[in-house]
Amino acid sequence: MAKVSPSMSTVTIEAPRFDRPEVEIRASARRKKTGTAHWSGTRIIVQIPARLRGRDRSIFVDDLVVRLMAQRPQLMSGDHDLEERAAELADRYLDGVRPSSVRWSDSQRQRWASCSPDSKEIRLSSRLQQCPSWVIDAVLVHELAHLIEADHSPAFYALADRFPRQRESGLFLDGYALGLGLRIENDLSAN
Repeated sequence: MAKVSPSMSTVTIEAPRFDRPEVEIRASARRKKTGTAHWSGTRIIVQIPARLRGRDRSIFVDDLVVRLMAQRPQLMSGDHDLEERAAELADRYLDGVRPSSVRWSDSQRQRWASCSPDSKEIRLSSRLQQCPSWVIDAVLVHELAHLIEADHSPAFYALADRFPRQRESGLFLDGYALGLGLRIENDLSAN
């Protein structure tokens, strides 16, 4: 816990979890009853009364976070959004490699995504639209890495693992598939 000002507020950072992003909690002595939450990039900022402690504090924060997350529109709902995100991730993690197209697919039944290295087409299962954006990002980076290394070799995983939450996303998708009652091949947790 880092103190901003002894009489005004304290700030606590909660690490991202499978079900939510990083949360910054600002406890203020000026705030008496109400709390607020808002997005700041990919982080959620929660402002609460400083008097809240223990379980009451956790419940208060969790409620604000859940309500805020339910209000956020899906960030990558269309193919254009998906293509833009793939380009951003390619620039950040894979030296700017570009697919010929990136699309959502309703016909992906046995996989979360696919990449055709010859045509450079990437398809993501539309089931992923319900997942957190960091999971979709991990799948995109995984598929983009196939444009450089077609197989699941150590060189491929060295590229895909440039995305910091790659392995964590594989675990998330394993649980998501189990919750949906599906048997989906998951290459993200293979390494």
